[in-house]
Order: sequence, then structure tokens, then C-alpha cells
Amino acid sequence: MSDTGRQSFTDKASSAMKPDSQKSFGEQMGDSMKGTADSIASSMQPQSEKSTTQKMGDSMSGNSNENQESMMDKAKNMFGMDK
Repeated sequence: MSDTGRQSFTDKASSAMKPDSQKSFGEQMGDSMKGTADSIASSMQPQSEKSTTQKMGDSMSGNSNENQESMMDKAKNMFGMDK
């Protein structure tokens, strides 16, 4: 099961299984927007806060942030708010 606010694994799988040539323009745009939103959510969520299943799902889909700081943590560090 995916973490709250993330695209479900079944949605990702069903989107990946259907070739783009068989999708309508609307389906392609929807898949693109959902994928982008999920990628942003993956980057915003630190690895330490992800469930085990979410970590596995992210590593399989290429959305893993590989133990890097989240974008939020990077912003805090940049502005000296990490202390």
C-alpha cells in the first residue's frame, strides 16, 4: 500500500501496462500529471518517513531519493532554518 498522498501502486502498474499508443490524449496527460505529482511527493518526503512498501515502490519506479535530503530539508538548510 502506498503512503498517504502518493499515487497507488495499482494505478502506476495499470498506467504502465497500457501502451501510450492505446491511450487517449486525456489519459496520457492524466498519467503525466499524476506521475509528476508523485515524483514531487517522493522528493518532498524524506526516506526516513517512508513506509517500507513505499521505499520499495519508489525504488522500482525510479522515484527514490536515495537517502538524500528531501527538497524541504534542502530549503531549510539553505535558509539556515535547520537549527
